Amino acid sequence: MELDPILLSRMQFAFVVTFHAIFPVFTIGLASYVALLQGLFVATGNSVWDRLGLFWTKIFAVVFGMGVVSGIVMAFQFGTNWSNFSQFASNFIGPMLSYEVITAFFLEAGFLGVLLFGRHRVSPSVHFFAALMVAIGTFISAFWILATNSWMQTPQGYEIREGVVHVTSWMEAIFSPSFPYRFAHMALAAFLTGGFVVCGVSAWFLLRRRGVEAHKRALSMTMWLLLILAPLQAFVGDEHGLNTLEHQPMKIAAMEGNWETQSNVPLLLFALPDRELQANRVEIGIPNGASLILRHDVDGVVPGLKEIPVEQQQPVWIVFYSFRVMVALGLLMIACAVTGLVLRRGGKLYTQRWFLHVLQVMSISPFLAVTAGWFVTEIGRSPWLVYGVLSYADAVTPSLTGWMVLATLIGYVAVYAVIFCAGVYYLFKVVRQGLGELEDDEEVHDVDRPSRPMSATHVPFDGTTASSRS
Repeated sequence: MELDPILLSRMQFAFVVTFHAIFPVFTIGLASYVALLQGLFVATGNSVWDRLGLFWTKIFAVVFGMGVVSGIVMAFQFGTNWSNFSQFASNFIGPMLSYEVITAFFLEAGFLGVLLFGRHRVSPSVHFFAALMVAIGTFISAFWILATNSWMQTPQGYEIREGVVHVTSWMEAIFSPSFPYRFAHMALAAFLTGGFVVCGVSAWFLLRRRGVEAHKRALSMTMWLLLILAPLQAFVGDEHGLNTLEHQPMKIAAMEGNWETQSNVPLLLFALPDRELQANRVEIGIPNGASLILRHDVDGVVPGLKEIPVEQQQPVWIVFYSFRVMVALGLLMIACAVTGLVLRRGGKLYTQRWFLHVLQVMSISPFLAVTAGWFVTEIGRSPWLVYGVLSYADAVTPSLTGWMVLATLIGYVAVYAVIFCAGVYYLFKVVRQGLGELEDDEEVHDVDRPSRPMSATHVPFDGTTASSRS
């Protein structure tokens, strides 16, 4: 049986990237939250902020470790599965990844040690500075990664000589047309992810009446953040869509399930796209809605997928439904934030049990939304790896066979499943431990110093207690 190495390589990279992406999008937002908590502690001297900072630093340590482990293999796949792409784009991709390591990874790694292991060994101000540097480092890392991916979506500032990309303008290549929108969209997604997780965990503690005062503060400040960021994300997403319409019109056509280039296009709420039929089997939508949103005119013309050959069309149904999942979850986030405001005004934000349960469920919504958004972004540019320049078929390693990719894909799935299950299990142990008690005169001995990042949680993986291990 013949297996398609291109399809399997795409599935393999999609699996690894999807698995890895949920960790950085969480740690970016969480790092800023930890820095805020440590800053509040320095400014006010209130130990509640320090206790919250310690608790969420433990969560950050575990998730950061899982993100590092899950992301290691991605760079190797450029050489194993996409060697033609690596050779073609090396003059741009190589320096960009190097800039990320030099400017972001070293900054994060250096100050992460102070953040995790420096408590009670450096002053609160220095500890806050370390947290701030880690937070800045996460955004610098996101800057370089998204700049690289945005160039693959909307390439500019280059020329091709002898089949190899040569950068003619680094400013144009780094700040490609889609980059500002994609970076803003991803940064807000990171804050929303961290915010909803904090709300969900705080709600869990409030339902169990543990650390009530501290988690009331955490929930209150985060709900204010969500009330601002959730609607703002909808606005940024709309602007990103208009930018995509300008530079990647066929992606928009797939997102809208639109086959004919025409005016008065409805906004489809549900449809059954059929690429073989070149039409939708079923449609339920709002008349003229897509034209109004995309062109700000009910008579606006929206591009259709029939403008390109069938073999160049994306798997429309994946893009179509992923986009709707992302939008639906975004609307639920807005509704949740507004509901929190209403309950706050009624004095029931911390006591309305049904809403606290909703917050717990909503804590996973940003991860699903980010995954759906990445599906739209990456699958929506098919069949191009570098949009309009290099196709997947031309980018894959020539000697690769389907069976080789299938074997490694099965291995990745198995290993990552173990990592994920173990990591989630350990995260729940850290959460269940709670805030604990911090003493101002707590002594820290050299023998108690953690030897690796996840040891900073002071929570054993098994069921033993700290005292039983000593």
